[in-house]
Amino acid sequence: MGATTTPRPTHRREAVSARPAWSKVPQVTGVFWIVKILTTGMGETTSDYLARVLGPVPAVGSAALLLAAVLFAQARTRRYVPVVYWAAVVMVSVFGTMAADVAHVALGVPYAVSAVAFALALALVFALWRFTEGTLAVETVAGGRREVLYWCAVMATFALGTAVGDLTAATLGWGYLPSGLLFAALIAVPALAHRLSGLSPVLTFWWAYVLTRPLGACFADWAGVSRARGGLDLGTGPVSLVLAVVIVAAVAWLAVAERRTPRARA
Repeated sequence: MGATTTPRPTHRREAVSARPAWSKVPQVTGVFWIVKILTTGMGETTSDYLARVLGPVPAVGSAALLLAAVLFAQARTRRYVPVVYWAAVVMVSVFGTMAADVAHVALGVPYAVSAVAFALALALVFALWRFTEGTLAVETVAGGRREVLYWCAVMATFALGTAVGDLTAATLGWGYLPSGLLFAALIAVPALAHRLSGLSPVLTFWWAYVLTRPLGACFADWAGVSRARGGLDLGTGPVSLVLAVVIVAAVAWLAVAERRTPRARA
């Protein structure tokens, strides 16, 4: 991604606060978390649907091309554009799911092993980001190297979350609904930790961000897979379509709100 002339923050304080005008990511609100969880569910069922309809290789190739296109569009923007940003998140969700599934299905890597590998990859990205930029606060992402590291971290969280969700639901045999309920409970822990103990908001943000992936994916799988696999048998295609419609409506609302809301400036 190319460098940007957008002004950089002058402070190093790690906090998830109001998004400055030059930031290229959304402000972290309740709506942010809702849309994020919806994209994780859509990514899971869409990945499965495309792999079945197109075949694994064409599906992965198509997803990679679309991901490259939307990330290029995101890199070209000079500020947060809801449609472009969330399109990138959706495609990261689809491709991240495929990356974890390919490692398991095609290469025979157990989900427990891939989960550890993706966790180490995420830790490496965080270490590099912290060392080079001094902060992991998402509101400071304004392009250039920091944006590259941000999207690498996002990709790693999706792959990690996919592996963890499949580990609990399939490998450990807990099922999709119980796993979804487990992650729904776990995702409340970061918020409580921040509120009760004053834990770093940046740490709790990324903690919750990782958990959104298995949370959304487990519930989407539960809705889409057959009853023999413990699901509602609604089909991955219909579930993906419904989630896509809801996401489009939510992003349209965010786009309208973005135009109406003045942003804080550094």
